[in-house]
Amino acid sequence: MNDRLAIDEVLPLVACGRFPSKSVVGEVLPISAVVWREGHDALSATVVVRRPGGAATRTTMVPGTEPDTMHALLLTDSPGMWSFRVEAWSDPFATWRSGIVKKMAAGQDADELGNELEVGARVLDTAIGRATTAGRSDDAGLLTRAAADLRGRGDAGARTAAALSGPVAEALAADPVRELVTVGRTHRVWVDRRAAQFSSWYEFFPRSTGGRDPDGRPVHGTFRTSRSAIDHAADLGFDVAYVPPIHPIGRVNRKGRNNTLTPEADDVGSPWAIGSSEGGHDRVHPDLGTIDDFRDLVEYSAERGVEIALDLALQCAPDHPWAQAHPEWFTVLPDGHIAYAENPPKKYQDIYPINFDLDPEGIFTEVLRVVRHWTALGVRIFRVDNPHTKPGDFWHRLISEVKRTEPDVLFLSEAFTRPARLFGLARRGFSQSYTYFTWKTTKAELVEFCEQLLGHVDEARPNMFTNTPDILHESLQRGGPAMFAIRAALAATLSPAWGVYSGFELYEWKPVAAGSEEYMDSEKYELRPRDFAAAENAGQSLAPWIRTLNRIRRDHPALQQLRTLRFHAVDNDQIIAYSKLDPATGDCVLTVVSLDPQGAQEGTLTLDMAAMGYPTDARFSVRDEVTGAEFHWGSSNFVRLEPWSAVAHIVVVPPCDPARRVELSYRTHIVD
Repeated sequence: MNDRLAIDEVLPLVACGRFPSKSVVGEVLPISAVVWREGHDALSATVVVRRPGGAATRTTMVPGTEPDTMHALLLTDSPGMWSFRVEAWSDPFATWRSGIVKKMAAGQDADELGNELEVGARVLDTAIGRATTAGRSDDAGLLTRAAADLRGRGDAGARTAAALSGPVAEALAADPVRELVTVGRTHRVWVDRRAAQFSSWYEFFPRSTGGRDPDGRPVHGTFRTSRSAIDHAADLGFDVAYVPPIHPIGRVNRKGRNNTLTPEADDVGSPWAIGSSEGGHDRVHPDLGTIDDFRDLVEYSAERGVEIALDLALQCAPDHPWAQAHPEWFTVLPDGHIAYAENPPKKYQDIYPINFDLDPEGIFTEVLRVVRHWTALGVRIFRVDNPHTKPGDFWHRLISEVKRTEPDVLFLSEAFTRPARLFGLARRGFSQSYTYFTWKTTKAELVEFCEQLLGHVDEARPNMFTNTPDILHESLQRGGPAMFAIRAALAATLSPAWGVYSGFELYEWKPVAAGSEEYMDSEKYELRPRDFAAAENAGQSLAPWIRTLNRIRRDHPALQQLRTLRFHAVDNDQIIAYSKLDPATGDCVLTVVSLDPQGAQEGTLTLDMAAMGYPTDARFSVRDEVTGAEFHWGSSNFVRLEPWSAVAHIVVVPPCDPARRVELSYRTHIVD
């Protein structure tokens, strides 16, 4: 490798190149580098991209707004492992052109420029040879005539006219003469299918879909009755239906309603207490149906445009077959008992966590078998429970092995954890990640949180769930229906992936106790049938707003990515504003959300016009996708939001100039 020229700060780059960066099919991926050399000779760079399967292309990079920066855009149009490298090279023709133009401007004539004219001709000779070898006869003829003029007679202007012309510049840009070529390191990009970035998730418990008997008692649901939940999710505009574990539930230490240690005979237990005499992770609970019933549900969901995401929870009930056959997979306490799971103050006496250090190879082989079992039944998405409590290298190996033969399989990391773990798991292969969004409620918290995500956009994709069976945030307990609408608006427009847990659309808000984030009558421990149609008919449902949000997300490519998220100033901390721009289509969406569920809020919105591709003094008409209203806006605008009418403006900004869109897409690596 020739290191004659310097190539620094190449992006995208994850963990110094230890892990591939991430993209999805159809994304415009910015590539950048700092390229420099000594002296004043012209320097350029090329990005060499290799697609899955081996085909390579070369693209000349363009200078950035910052000195010595070079940029290119990569449209990733197929899944799999891509790679790229940056090549820096001295550009003798650009060096010659710059020098001779300056000397002619200083008054030097042809006699004084004899050497310079011959240098230019020799550069063109090299270019002629390349064009001839490549069979580009028109370019060869054009360049031959320009070289002949440089060696001909006449004044300097006449002799250089052809060599300095636009057609010659275009020919050399298409196939430049390169000297001192320096080849940079190869960097990898894993490209997933689009759903890895853009998806809308709905979580429901299949066992709660059975309705009620004539006496009003809940009836255990099945995979067949779960079709109604799939229909409901599809009607709301969701395209992923996540189901908690569907396996047999342990009977030893089974939990009762509201997590009691004294269950009644008919208590159904927690789905996360996996395994019993009826089987483990490769079986389905008999009350739900059969494996064939589950396969039918996967196929039915696909017909409705909804993918089933299956929970992968690597833990066991005390009566799981693994606990009997492989006691070495668990931690044994000094008194001889196997340790159950704890997350103080929470205790999970019905769950044994796996100890991955005692037989790592045996555990890996069995978990891979389980995953393959479900992918063979049509599952292409796994929501992984608490992956941050298992070794990172285990996940890296497992996900890599699955994707080696089934690259379309996706993994969502359910890790509400510190940034190092969140991003560390993402680097090791997780397609999406739960985040701390649920606990970010103020304007300052949301901005700081999202800018942290932007700083890791090449390695982690957030999935912003509004709530989960474990997390009923205080804001939802106290904020009333408007707060549910606010949180949905934020999740659906800030992140390309978002989700809700069933009951959110019914404003379920009661905690089990003051100060707790656990639901009263938690569905984790009992059946919770819901009548969504009756609630909507009574005007007591958030369903219309959720449909609107998912429709807007589908209609606007700007909302289907994170890279171009930019915040705008509002002189009121109860109002947050941000925009996203899709560089491919020019689609630009500006969202303004009230954070106050109780009263009207107003203020002055000051737009960062440059972030949307406009000069500071531009004015344009925008349309509110929520109400259909139109506004004539500029850099400073009055906004007012009322929770009883609309908690958000989601407005469409007219596309800016295409050249400006390209420039903005180059800058998506920079978080201002």
